[in-house]
Amino acid sequence: MTAKKLKPSPFRALSSLCAGATLALLGLGAHADESVIRKTLGERIPQLAKIDEVRTTSMPGLFEVRVGTDLFYTDAKGNYVIQGELIDTKARRNLTEDRINQLTAVKFEDLPFKDAFTLVRGDGSRKIAVFEDPNCGYCKRFEREMRNVNNVTVYLFLYPILSPDSAEKSRNIWCAKDRAAAWNDYMLRDKAPDSASCDTAALQRNLALGKKHKITGTPTLIFANGTRVPGAIGAQDVEKRLAEAASATTAN
Repeated sequence: MTAKKLKPSPFRALSSLCAGATLALLGLGAHADESVIRKTLGERIPQLAKIDEVRTTSMPGLFEVRVGTDLFYTDAKGNYVIQGELIDTKARRNLTEDRINQLTAVKFEDLPFKDAFTLVRGDGSRKIAVFEDPNCGYCKRFEREMRNVNNVTVYLFLYPILSPDSAEKSRNIWCAKDRAAAWNDYMLRDKAPDSASCDTAALQRNLALGKKHKITGTPTLIFANGTRVPGAIGAQDVEKRLAEAASATTAN
């Protein structure tokens, strides 16, 4: 199952407040008083009582309001709220998506590799981290594609989010004597792992990590240069991104 680029915000109750708000931004060019925006929105909308950040946008008179990794837009006085995506038509960029990607970025070197197991092919010189659910059909497709990628170390983070028995299968794989073999047997040969038990705190930490960084589907790939790719991609695309990551690392 592929990940969505933007997960719908939980603040759906705000949608009724947004109708026609675009037409109501009359004070273009006005300077915002952050304290006014915080006070006004906090008093009028309970979900915005704890705002993490208020900042300007590239659109005059429009200000970004951030709560965690959820983004809203408002005028200089907090009288109107827009919930949606801000598009730069000239640059042809989704500014909201760019900002969320920035907020949810994961530094490869900061990943908790102790909570993953490794799949090594060839000399293992290139690195990639992948969040996968054993019940994910697209993950199985991705694993078949990865058989055509050599000289790579895959850090596999079990991420059981798709169905009730995803946790059970992930536990059996994590607790297997040979995790890599158990994973390959199931994903490539459809051989279910034997029942096993052990400390599975790592799986809970993986779920918390994914929630923090808005990993909403599997597989989700993270390359050594921090590039994040939601969804299954082919071996050729993996090779291209591995090369880009290697070039970036060399340049730094």
